[in-house]
Amino acid sequence: MSGEIKVLIVDDHDMVRLGLKTYLLLEADIRVVGEAANGKEAADMLERNEVELPDVILMDLMMPVMDGVEATERIIGKLPQMKIVMLTSFLEEEKVVKAIEAGAVSYVLKTISSDQLVHVIRGAHQGMPVMNSEVSQALTRGLRQRSVQQDGDEGFTIREKEVLLLIAEGKSNKEIADELHISIKTVKTHVSNLLMKCEMEDRTQLAIYAHRKGLAAK
Repeated sequence: MSGEIKVLIVDDHDMVRLGLKTYLLLEADIRVVGEAANGKEAADMLERNEVELPDVILMDLMMPVMDGVEATERIIGKLPQMKIVMLTSFLEEEKVVKAIEAGAVSYVLKTISSDQLVHVIRGAHQGMPVMNSEVSQALTRGLRQRSVQQDGDEGFTIREKEVLLLIAEGKSNKEIADELHISIKTVKTHVSNLLMKCEMEDRTQLAIYAHRKGLAAK
């Protein structure tokens, strides 16, 4: 069929693969060309030409033998034009960052509706990344954490840098405590240490410092 989108489904759960195929059968412009139970199986199938070359791959994140991130890196290394959608139940910041760095064009949760999934597939086929708000926020947090960990040595601890970034965003001590899962008393201690190390008098000065140093989220 002219203009159809060929899809490969990669997931270690039989019922998930069956459910995805059932959803996609209802779409006239989408055709499932194959399925695999783990990342290695998918990569091997593509490298051996054992499956019709798909336009889009729906890739589970956590799988035995080879997970979605490693499989994405391997497939993109051989087929850089491939559009891979990471479809998962996990929303850990670092996993989102690693998936995007590996070459996934989109990262979505398995809780999305069938209509939303079809929208994601069509967007991926056009090279347009699609992420829901939760994933976008997780990606932002993950990148921010990377920035904190990779930043130069100013005598701050990792936790102090995290607090500094949140101060720069205008968050209160309670909001910082909630986001970092620490007590308000601990936040106050970190703020006091930051003020002392920066030789500053208040958190407004700390926020300005973070922006000047390029530490604050854009």
